[in-house]
Amino acid sequence: MKHALFAALGLGAFLLIGHVDYAALGRYPSRIWKTPVLWFLLGSAVLCLLVLVPHVGLEVNGARRWLPLGPIQVQPSELAKWAIVLFLSWWLTNRPLDLSRFTTGFLPTLIPVAGMCLLVVIQDFGTAALIMLCALGMLLAGRIKTWHLLVVIPPVLMAAMWFVMHKEYRWRRMTAFVDPWAAPQAEGYHMIQSLLSFATGGVPGKGLGNGIQKLGYLPEDTTDFIFSVICEELGLFGALLTVALYLGVIYIAWQAVRQKRDSFGRMLAFGIGSMIGLQATINIAVATVTVPTKGLSLPLISAGGSGLIITCSALGLLYSVTRYDHAENEPVVEKTDPWEPWEEMKVSTSALGASAIWTGLQASSPIKA
Repeated sequence: MKHALFAALGLGAFLLIGHVDYAALGRYPSRIWKTPVLWFLLGSAVLCLLVLVPHVGLEVNGARRWLPLGPIQVQPSELAKWAIVLFLSWWLTNRPLDLSRFTTGFLPTLIPVAGMCLLVVIQDFGTAALIMLCALGMLLAGRIKTWHLLVVIPPVLMAAMWFVMHKEYRWRRMTAFVDPWAAPQAEGYHMIQSLLSFATGGVPGKGLGNGIQKLGYLPEDTTDFIFSVICEELGLFGALLTVALYLGVIYIAWQAVRQKRDSFGRMLAFGIGSMIGLQATINIAVATVTVPTKGLSLPLISAGGSGLIITCSALGLLYSVTRYDHAENEPVVEKTDPWEPWEEMKVSTSALGASAIWTGLQASSPIKA
């Protein structure tokens, strides 16, 4: 019942956000502090900071990644990754700075991305790496100069290596990935049990609900290693079906990118598709012991209430992009004050009065058109 409630809330968030015009987020107002994207980015950063405060952030299995919010626990890193997608979509399409310049354009663009990654990497290396990979892809799609990225990538890799070696458990995960059977009851246990799930399920699978590994043998069977359970119970069909569903999401995002829409809509669709596709790819790679364990969930499938609702909200934005069609250079008329809805009434009344005056002049004029 708990997961069904979260699924219903996620579906509601998808439909609600999907019926809101996404273009409202991509406008560049006269005053930059009015941009909702920047406020969302700032709020996500503040929440990531609150997680690190003792007695505020919740620590589960040695990791402090959650904030208590009533009956649910919110993971701010989930908000952080979508905040970066929104920020880059807005920034790269409005281009308030000359991005062809390295020091005055490109580096200031990286400052919010790097700052968010530094806040997340302290407790969640996997999500920080996911944010950086998606950001690099969006920068390439935004036609950033290639040599700018080539200059930045080596320091990023060196920083990632330092964060891996700085935490002892992360370094043990890396060494266990080389030979999981060297520590079968310690760091290699997850990987061995995940491989056993594929082996015992085989091609046909054991049948839905008949899996053995989830009965206490495979840790994190409902979150990080849910793909292993799917393959054990549904076999090759379950694996191909899961991959096909994610390819369907990526295909819809790609179709939105190919259509003649405004730049913000195309970039937003590209970022949402890239984030979901990259996260699903990394999770499946971890389950198949292709890469070291990262602690990333499988989007829309792994257990977790806040993550499901946030991901559904992001897909709602993708639905909004496919639902509303805006031209590339469509003029945007901004209200004088968004908190005063009667401004539109004034404009409409003035226009009606001007129309009436013009009609009266035409009627009284001796010269007929």
